[in-house]
Amino acid sequence: MMPKFMIVACKELREAVRDRRAMSMILVFVVLYPALLWFVIHKIIDRSTRADREGIEIVALGGHQVPGLLTQLEQKNVIVSKAGPMNQAQITELLKGRKYTAVLRVPEGFSATYQDMRPALIELWSDSSDDQQRDKMRRLLSQLRSYNNNIASARLLAHGVSPAALSPIQLQEYDTANSASRSAGLVGAMLGMFFAATFFFGMNTAMDTTAGERERRSLEVLLAQPARTLDFLAGKWLATACLAIVGLTLELLAAHMILKWMPLEEIGMSWRMGLDTMLSICLVSVPLCLFAAAFEIALAMNARTFKEAQAMMGLAMLVPILPVVIVPSLNLNSALWMYLVPVLSNQTLLLELAKGVELGPLPYLLTAGSSLLLALAAVAFASWRMKSEKYVLGV
Repeated sequence: MMPKFMIVACKELREAVRDRRAMSMILVFVVLYPALLWFVIHKIIDRSTRADREGIEIVALGGHQVPGLLTQLEQKNVIVSKAGPMNQAQITELLKGRKYTAVLRVPEGFSATYQDMRPALIELWSDSSDDQQRDKMRRLLSQLRSYNNNIASARLLAHGVSPAALSPIQLQEYDTANSASRSAGLVGAMLGMFFAATFFFGMNTAMDTTAGERERRSLEVLLAQPARTLDFLAGKWLATACLAIVGLTLELLAAHMILKWMPLEEIGMSWRMGLDTMLSICLVSVPLCLFAAAFEIALAMNARTFKEAQAMMGLAMLVPILPVVIVPSLNLNSALWMYLVPVLSNQTLLLELAKGVELGPLPYLLTAGSSLLLALAAVAFASWRMKSEKYVLGV
């Protein structure tokens, strides 16, 4: 014979499946968060590779004085358009069109100063408010500095001085981070918000099975049945948690497939986490779903109507989201205490696994155990609350 709490759970699940609000909430977050992840990373890749694809367009004023410079720039995929003299207002108006990255102006008298081996002035005009041209500007400045260094080296050789005398120390940098660990910071922070969505998957079901039934006066009939109060509460809790488990699992798997499919290598990143590792994260997140369901049920029980429960939930949802937003902004290193905070612990675990760090069993146990203990505490409070006649009668 099926346990009584399972009968209640099946009954609540059937009603939740028929509830369009509950199903639409799951569908929205399962689709919305992975789509947002795809959009943000796609924009990062597009912005990082746009300069290589489109090339750099500049306008040269007085370019006949520096033919060697223009030739070198054209060899580096810089499209140079020559124009006559312009004043500051004309240059500003030209750059406002967002077509050209910069204006290179060579003042009159440049050739004489250059031949005298004195510092010759070249003006570079740009619009720093144009975000789309920022990467192109960095490439252009790098090419101009390279041209300047080549001339300086040639002049030193002409005077019998080795250019190496200007660089007494040669610094060689090495980066031991791999592409997976470099991408873990950005991707891990974004996926951390996926765990916060756990509290939204079962929210409507939690409110409807408590405040909603209390408002409809069907809770009195339910409690009159030959079953313990704990059985009724456990059934409602498991039904709500099941929706959260399904929603979170689908959400994380969708994000995993998107990260596997996207060309992260173009921006020096990669996603090397396997499907088995992602499934283990889904498994260790089950206690978080249990805690989210218990927390929402215990909170919604204190509301007399469904609308009142909605108002309470709107404020309460800030509690699990705040650690995920605040802690990463502080740039703290991963610490053991982070595995004791629900949602933050799941985000930290995902972040470390994405870096390829070998974790022992303790982080898994702390992540699952902290959420499970809080879930049991919330269930105990809700069970005690449901036994009160004041709660049932709404007085």
